[in-house]
Amino acid sequence: MHRRNFLVRSSLFSVGSVLLPAVSFALETDLKFGVQLYSFRNQMAKDPLGTLEQIANIGIKEIESARSTKGHYYGLTPKSMKQACEDLGMKLVSGHVHLDKHFEKTMEEAAASGQDYLICSSMPSDGQTVENYEKVAEEFNKAGEACQKLGIKFGYHNHEYEFESDQGQVLYDVLMDQTDPNLVHMELDLGWVIVAGKDPLDYFKKYPGRFPLWHLKDMDMDKKESTEFGKGGLDIQAMMNHREASGVKHILIEQEEYASTPLESMQHNMDFLNNL
Repeated sequence: MHRRNFLVRSSLFSVGSVLLPAVSFALETDLKFGVQLYSFRNQMAKDPLGTLEQIANIGIKEIESARSTKGHYYGLTPKSMKQACEDLGMKLVSGHVHLDKHFEKTMEEAAASGQDYLICSSMPSDGQTVENYEKVAEEFNKAGEACQKLGIKFGYHNHEYEFESDQGQVLYDVLMDQTDPNLVHMELDLGWVIVAGKDPLDYFKKYPGRFPLWHLKDMDMDKKESTEFGKGGLDIQAMMNHREASGVKHILIEQEEYASTPLESMQHNMDFLNNL
Protein backbone atom coordinates (compact mmCIF):
# COMPACT_ATOMS: atom_id res chain seq x y z
CA MET A 1 0.00 0.00 0.00
CA HIS A 2 2.82 2.38 0.79
CA ARG A 3 4.31 1.71 -2.63
CA ARG A 4 0.98 2.41 -4.32
CA ASN A 5 0.66 5.62 -2.32
CA PHE A 6 4.07 6.68 -3.64
CA LEU A 7 3.12 5.79 -7.21
CA VAL A 8 -0.12 7.75 -6.96
CA ARG A 9 1.72 10.84 -5.76
CA SER A 10 4.43 10.49 -8.41
CA SER A 11 1.95 10.09 -11.23
CA LEU A 12 0.09 13.23 -10.24
CA PHE A 13 3.09 15.35 -11.13
CA SER A 14 4.00 13.49 -14.32
CA VAL A 15 0.47 13.61 -15.68
CA GLY A 16 -0.05 17.16 -14.48
CA SER A 17 2.75 18.37 -16.70
CA VAL A 18 0.76 17.57 -19.83
CA LEU A 19 -2.46 19.18 -18.67
CA LEU A 20 -3.32 22.83 -18.41
CA PRO A 21 -0.64 25.14 -17.01
CA ALA A 22 -0.71 25.25 -13.21
CA VAL A 23 -3.12 27.80 -11.82
CA SER A 24 -2.09 29.98 -8.92
CA PHE A 25 -4.67 28.93 -6.37
CA ALA A 26 -3.29 31.22 -3.70
CA LEU A 27 -4.00 34.30 -5.81
CA GLU A 28 -7.69 33.50 -6.21
CA THR A 29 -10.00 35.04 -3.64
CA ASP A 30 -13.43 34.15 -5.04
CA LEU A 31 -13.20 30.37 -4.82
CA LYS A 32 -15.90 29.03 -2.50
CA PHE A 33 -15.63 25.75 -0.64
CA GLY A 34 -18.57 23.62 0.34
CA VAL A 35 -19.21 20.59 2.51
CA GLN A 36 -21.14 17.36 2.10
CA LEU A 37 -23.35 17.25 5.20
CA TYR A 38 -22.75 13.53 5.67
CA SER A 39 -19.56 14.76 7.30
CA PHE A 40 -21.80 16.10 10.09
CA ARG A 41 -24.45 13.38 9.90
CA ASN A 42 -24.97 12.84 13.64
CA GLN A 43 -24.95 16.56 14.44
CA MET A 44 -27.38 17.35 11.62
CA ALA A 45 -29.76 14.68 12.88
CA LYS A 46 -29.79 16.21 16.37
CA ASP A 47 -29.62 19.94 15.64
CA PRO A 48 -29.69 20.89 11.96
CA LEU A 49 -29.95 24.66 12.41
CA GLY A 50 -27.28 24.86 15.08
CA THR A 51 -24.95 22.64 13.07
CA LEU A 52 -25.41 24.73 9.94
CA GLU A 53 -24.47 27.81 11.95
CA GLN A 54 -21.26 26.14 13.16
CA ILE A 55 -20.42 25.17 9.58
CA ALA A 56 -20.97 28.72 8.36
CA ASN A 57 -18.74 30.09 11.11
CA ILE A 58 -15.66 28.28 9.74
CA GLY A 59 -16.05 29.78 6.28
CA ILE A 60 -18.07 27.16 4.41
CA LYS A 61 -20.14 28.78 1.64
CA GLU A 62 -21.85 25.88 -0.10
CA ILE A 63 -23.82 22.90 1.17
CA GLU A 64 -24.60 19.47 -0.21
CA SER A 65 -27.26 17.52 1.67
CA ALA A 66 -27.52 13.75 2.08
CA ARG A 67 -30.21 11.20 2.80
CA SER A 68 -30.94 10.72 6.48
CA THR A 69 -33.50 9.01 8.69
CA LYS A 70 -35.32 12.36 8.67
CA GLY A 71 -35.35 12.74 4.91
CA HIS A 72 -33.14 14.68 2.54
CA TYR A 73 -33.24 17.86 4.64
CA TYR A 74 -32.80 16.50 8.19
CA GLY A 75 -36.37 17.09 9.28
CA LEU A 76 -36.58 20.54 7.70
CA THR A 77 -38.77 21.30 4.70
CA PRO A 78 -36.96 21.96 1.42
CA LYS A 79 -37.85 25.66 1.62
CA SER A 80 -36.80 26.02 5.26
CA MET A 81 -33.48 24.31 4.48
CA LYS A 82 -32.93 26.77 1.65
CA GLN A 83 -33.80 29.72 3.88
CA ALA A 84 -31.60 28.51 6.75
CA CYS A 85 -28.58 28.33 4.44
CA GLU A 86 -29.29 31.74 2.92
CA ASP A 87 -29.65 33.33 6.36
CA LEU A 88 -26.14 32.08 7.17
CA GLY A 89 -24.61 33.28 3.90
CA MET A 90 -24.49 29.82 2.37
CA LYS A 91 -26.18 28.14 -0.60
CA LEU A 92 -27.65 24.69 -0.88
CA VAL A 93 -26.17 23.64 -4.22
CA SER A 94 -26.66 19.88 -4.30
CA GLY A 95 -28.07 16.82 -2.61
CA HIS A 96 -27.29 13.11 -2.47
CA VAL A 97 -30.27 10.91 -3.27
CA HIS A 98 -31.19 7.46 -4.54
CA LEU A 99 -32.58 6.77 -7.99
CA ASP A 100 -35.61 4.75 -6.90
CA LYS A 101 -39.41 4.64 -7.03
CA HIS A 102 -39.58 7.88 -5.02
CA PHE A 103 -37.46 9.83 -7.48
CA GLU A 104 -40.31 12.01 -8.77
CA LYS A 105 -40.96 13.28 -5.23
CA THR A 106 -37.22 13.71 -4.75
CA MET A 107 -37.05 15.93 -7.82
CA GLU A 108 -40.00 18.01 -6.66
CA GLU A 109 -38.38 18.56 -3.27
CA ALA A 110 -35.11 19.56 -4.91
CA ALA A 111 -36.88 22.09 -7.10
CA ALA A 112 -38.57 23.56 -4.01
CA SER A 113 -35.22 23.79 -2.19
CA GLY A 114 -33.65 25.82 -4.98
CA GLN A 115 -30.67 23.49 -5.32
CA ASP A 116 -28.90 23.13 -8.65
CA TYR A 117 -27.92 19.45 -8.62
CA LEU A 118 -29.41 16.09 -7.66
CA ILE A 119 -26.63 13.54 -7.27
CA CYS A 120 -27.30 9.81 -7.27
CA SER A 121 -25.04 8.56 -4.48
CA SER A 122 -24.80 4.86 -5.40
CA MET A 123 -25.49 2.47 -8.24
CA PRO A 124 -29.25 1.87 -8.60
CA SER A 125 -28.77 -1.80 -9.51
CA ASP A 126 -26.24 -4.51 -8.68
CA GLY A 127 -23.83 -6.11 -11.10
CA GLN A 128 -20.18 -5.32 -11.77
CA THR A 129 -20.57 -5.95 -15.49
CA VAL A 130 -20.40 -3.86 -18.63
CA GLU A 131 -24.00 -4.79 -19.38
CA ASN A 132 -25.27 -3.47 -16.05
CA TYR A 133 -23.33 -0.24 -16.35
CA GLU A 134 -24.70 0.30 -19.86
CA LYS A 135 -28.19 -0.24 -18.45
CA VAL A 136 -27.51 2.19 -15.62
CA ALA A 137 -26.16 4.77 -18.06
CA GLU A 138 -29.48 4.63 -19.91
CA GLU A 139 -31.35 5.13 -16.62
CA PHE A 140 -29.10 8.08 -15.79
CA ASN A 141 -29.79 9.72 -19.16
CA LYS A 142 -33.54 9.41 -18.56
CA ALA A 143 -33.19 10.80 -15.03
CA GLY A 144 -31.18 13.67 -16.47
CA GLU A 145 -33.96 14.47 -18.92
CA ALA A 146 -36.55 14.45 -16.14
CA CYS A 147 -34.44 16.71 -13.93
CA GLN A 148 -33.73 19.09 -16.78
CA LYS A 149 -37.45 19.72 -17.22
CA LEU A 150 -37.55 21.00 -13.63
CA GLY A 151 -34.44 23.14 -14.01
CA ILE A 152 -32.24 20.73 -12.05
CA LYS A 153 -29.04 18.96 -13.10
CA PHE A 154 -28.69 15.23 -12.47
CA GLY A 155 -25.39 13.62 -11.60
CA TYR A 156 -23.57 10.63 -10.14
CA HIS A 157 -21.08 10.26 -7.28
CA ASN A 158 -18.52 7.46 -7.49
CA HIS A 159 -17.04 5.20 -4.87
CA GLU A 160 -14.18 2.73 -5.31
CA TYR A 161 -16.02 -0.17 -6.94
CA GLU A 162 -16.85 1.65 -10.18
CA PHE A 163 -13.17 1.45 -11.13
CA GLU A 164 -13.18 -2.33 -11.30
CA SER A 165 -12.91 -3.85 -14.78
CA ASP A 166 -15.04 -6.24 -16.80
CA GLN A 167 -14.30 -7.54 -20.29
CA GLY A 168 -11.17 -5.39 -20.38
CA GLN A 169 -13.08 -2.17 -19.66
CA VAL A 170 -13.06 0.02 -16.57
CA LEU A 171 -16.69 0.18 -15.51
CA TYR A 172 -16.58 3.86 -14.61
CA ASP A 173 -15.33 4.58 -18.13
CA VAL A 174 -18.33 2.69 -19.52
CA LEU A 175 -20.56 4.97 -17.49
CA MET A 176 -18.73 8.04 -18.75
CA ASP A 177 -18.85 6.92 -22.38
CA GLN A 178 -22.52 5.93 -22.34
CA THR A 179 -23.97 8.99 -20.57
CA ASP A 180 -24.87 12.27 -22.24
CA PRO A 181 -22.66 15.05 -20.83
CA ASN A 182 -25.57 17.47 -21.18
CA LEU A 183 -27.78 15.28 -19.01
CA VAL A 184 -25.46 13.54 -16.53
CA HIS A 185 -23.03 15.67 -14.55
CA MET A 186 -20.36 13.74 -12.69
CA GLU A 187 -19.32 14.40 -9.12
CA LEU A 188 -15.83 12.93 -8.87
CA ASP A 189 -14.84 11.71 -5.41
CA LEU A 190 -11.08 12.20 -5.64
CA GLY A 191 -10.38 10.13 -2.54
CA TRP A 192 -12.09 7.00 -3.81
CA VAL A 193 -10.36 7.38 -7.18
CA ILE A 194 -6.90 7.08 -5.63
CA VAL A 195 -7.96 4.25 -3.30
CA ALA A 196 -9.00 2.38 -6.46
CA GLY A 197 -5.45 2.84 -7.76
CA LYS A 198 -6.42 5.38 -10.41
CA ASP A 199 -5.25 8.95 -10.97
CA PRO A 200 -7.84 11.76 -10.98
CA LEU A 201 -5.66 13.75 -13.37
CA ASP A 202 -5.97 10.96 -15.94
CA TYR A 203 -9.73 11.45 -15.82
CA PHE A 204 -9.42 15.23 -16.12
CA LYS A 205 -7.41 14.61 -19.29
CA LYS A 206 -9.59 11.83 -20.75
CA TYR A 207 -12.91 13.53 -19.97
CA PRO A 208 -12.18 17.27 -19.83
CA GLY A 209 -14.92 19.41 -18.38
CA ARG A 210 -17.05 16.42 -17.26
CA PHE A 211 -16.73 16.94 -13.50
CA PRO A 212 -18.59 20.07 -12.33
CA LEU A 213 -18.57 18.80 -8.76
CA TRP A 214 -15.78 17.31 -6.67
CA HIS A 215 -15.74 15.54 -3.38
CA LEU A 216 -12.38 16.70 -2.08
CA LYS A 217 -11.38 13.98 0.33
CA ASP A 218 -7.95 12.90 1.57
CA MET A 219 -7.58 9.19 2.25
CA ASP A 220 -5.52 7.04 4.58
CA MET A 221 -4.25 4.59 1.98
CA ASP A 222 -3.63 1.80 4.50
CA LYS A 223 -7.02 1.92 6.24
CA LYS A 224 -8.95 3.07 3.15
CA GLU A 225 -10.59 5.69 5.34
CA SER A 226 -10.92 9.44 4.95
CA THR A 227 -8.58 11.63 6.95
CA GLU A 228 -7.72 15.29 7.44
CA PHE A 229 -6.16 17.11 4.49
CA GLY A 230 -2.44 16.61 4.17
CA LYS A 231 -2.42 13.34 6.12
CA GLY A 232 -3.33 10.95 3.31
CA GLY A 233 -2.50 9.92 -0.24
CA LEU A 234 -4.19 12.68 -2.24
CA ASP A 235 -1.97 15.44 -3.57
CA ILE A 236 -4.40 18.28 -2.98
CA GLN A 237 -2.13 20.95 -4.38
CA ALA A 238 -1.87 19.09 -7.70
CA MET A 239 -5.65 18.70 -7.79
CA MET A 240 -6.20 22.39 -7.21
CA ASN A 241 -3.57 23.41 -9.74
CA HIS A 242 -5.33 21.47 -12.50
CA ARG A 243 -8.97 21.81 -11.51
CA GLU A 244 -9.83 23.87 -14.60
CA ALA A 245 -9.23 20.80 -16.77
CA SER A 246 -11.94 18.96 -14.84
CA GLY A 247 -14.56 21.66 -15.29
CA VAL A 248 -15.21 21.80 -11.54
CA LYS A 249 -17.58 24.51 -10.30
CA HIS A 250 -18.28 23.25 -6.79
CA ILE A 251 -15.60 21.82 -4.49
CA LEU A 252 -17.32 19.97 -1.66
CA ILE A 253 -15.28 18.66 1.25
CA GLU A 254 -16.28 15.30 2.66
CA GLN A 255 -14.75 13.51 5.62
CA GLU A 256 -16.31 10.42 7.16
CA GLU A 257 -13.77 9.49 9.85
CA TYR A 258 -12.10 11.97 12.21
CA ALA A 259 -9.09 12.40 14.45
CA SER A 260 -11.28 14.22 16.99
CA THR A 261 -14.60 15.82 15.99
CA PRO A 262 -16.15 16.67 12.61
CA LEU A 263 -15.99 20.40 13.33
CA GLU A 264 -12.32 20.33 14.35
CA SER A 265 -11.42 18.20 11.33
CA MET A 266 -13.30 20.54 9.00
CA GLN A 267 -11.57 23.57 10.52
CA HIS A 268 -8.24 21.85 9.85
CA ASN A 269 -9.29 21.19 6.26
CA MET A 270 -10.31 24.80 5.69
CA ASP A 271 -7.06 26.07 7.20
CA PHE A 272 -5.14 23.69 4.92
CA LEU A 273 -6.90 24.97 1.81
CA ASN A 274 -6.52 28.61 2.78
CA ASN A 275 -2.77 28.09 3.23
CA LEU A 276 -2.15 26.46 -0.16
